[in-house]
Amino acid sequence: MPDTKPGLVIDHEGICSACRSVEKKHLIDWEGRAARLKALCDQVRGSNGNGYECVVPVSGGKDSVYQAYMMSRVYKLKTLGIVLVPHLQTREGVLNLNAMVSNLGIDLLKVSVRPSTLQKIRRIAFLEIGNPGYGDHRVVFAGVARAALFYGAPLVVWGEDIAVEFGGNTAKSAEDEGSAEDLISNDLFRESSFDDLLKGRVDENELFFYVNPEKEEFQRRRIKSIYLGYYHWWDGYKHLGVAREFGFQPRQKGPLSGNVLDYDNIDEKLCEIHIWFKFLKFGFWRPTDQCCYHIWNGRMTREQAVELVREKQYEFPHEYLNEFLEYHQLTEAEFRACEERWRNHDIWHKVNGQWRLKNEVC
Repeated sequence: MPDTKPGLVIDHEGICSACRSVEKKHLIDWEGRAARLKALCDQVRGSNGNGYECVVPVSGGKDSVYQAYMMSRVYKLKTLGIVLVPHLQTREGVLNLNAMVSNLGIDLLKVSVRPSTLQKIRRIAFLEIGNPGYGDHRVVFAGVARAALFYGAPLVVWGEDIAVEFGGNTAKSAEDEGSAEDLISNDLFRESSFDDLLKGRVDENELFFYVNPEKEEFQRRRIKSIYLGYYHWWDGYKHLGVAREFGFQPRQKGPLSGNVLDYDNIDEKLCEIHIWFKFLKFGFWRPTDQCCYHIWNGRMTREQAVELVREKQYEFPHEYLNEFLEYHQLTEAEFRACEERWRNHDIWHKVNGQWRLKNEVC
């Protein structure tokens, strides 16, 4: 991982905190942690009367299928899947979500926020902080929390802590005990507070599912929020194997532009442009993320990864550009101007008229 990633630290040996995290994972007693999760599940089982014992945020993606499988089939909790319906779903996204519900046999709650509000927030966030997914992340975190409170489910199970897996600012509660109680405060919202971005621009009555409940409310109701990745080694490729058993399909047309994998983040259409802006700001995006994960899990050498990243990283994610422009009410000229506004000139320069990173991975 490059040192441009927010929260990532390169130590005196030139090794990043994400790689150090992987080293630590090899020293963890995973059987012991799984036993701790079993004890927690035994504790909450039956504590909500005939109601749900566990809430799992799902999209139909490989990781969320794995989460739902683990909590419903392995730990045998009465599990409610919650999906925050994407703005523009893909064919695979719809099919995989339906297959998960049918084949895994869990209940599903769909939360669909007002489209005009989400469009407005995405447009503001795109133009003003170069982060069109800002509102989506707020809805996922706050919406799941509100559903857990509504149903009184004593356990909310998230996937991985991205700060641990990819290097970043990790909450002490997450590092010490796998708690996800501070999820809403992670690096995804570092550019601006929600209030500063939207105050006076969006009616508060439209923001119920964007505002996270107070932590004290969770404590009063004895609802615990955890990362499954704290208790079980997180590996998306292995999750793919589980998800296939319940009907998961990779992207029919193969990997999207800039991607190495055909099964990662394929459920909605607007995410790739969001991640492309990460490339403009920090100099890395999908190919680096995906190759690092394969390196950390022993499926790829660094030399193979470097070759793939150099081949793929400049591929613009054109597949859903027209949908992105239409959804955000932008012309392509406005979009390209925004690209240049958020391009980090400390790390980019032009070579023969083409934008290239000043320091290529080598």
